[in-house]
Amino acid sequence: QVQLVESGGGLVQPGGSLRLSCAASASISRAAAMGWSRQAPGKQRDVVAVITAGGRTIYADSVKGRFTISRDNAENTVYLQMNSLKPEDTAVYSCNVVLDGTNYWGKGTLITVSS
Repeated sequence: QVQLVESGGGLVQPGGSLRLSCAASASISRAAAMGWSRQAPGKQRDVVAVITAGGRTIYADSVKGRFTISRDNAENTVYLQMNSLKPEDTAVYSCNVVLDGTNYWGKGTLITVSS
């Protein structure tokens, strides 16, 4: 069992930046992929960004050029740097790790983009 704990959420003004962290309780060096998804109120959960074991990154069109996903295997942590935030980025952001065929999820952290 792998526990994932997200941090870094909060309230930010439009145009601002935040960095989310997702700390895993086990080594992620063998993880096939890690990612961030978000769910806005009343909407389905959507994938925001993914980083594979080989370091390939994939982004949703809505965040390309603004968000950057990265992973630190030594720290067992995946990050999401979010720049130029917009009100429509408001959502609960959750991280996931695919490890040994199992997809583990964190509980999420709320991002509110508002003036």
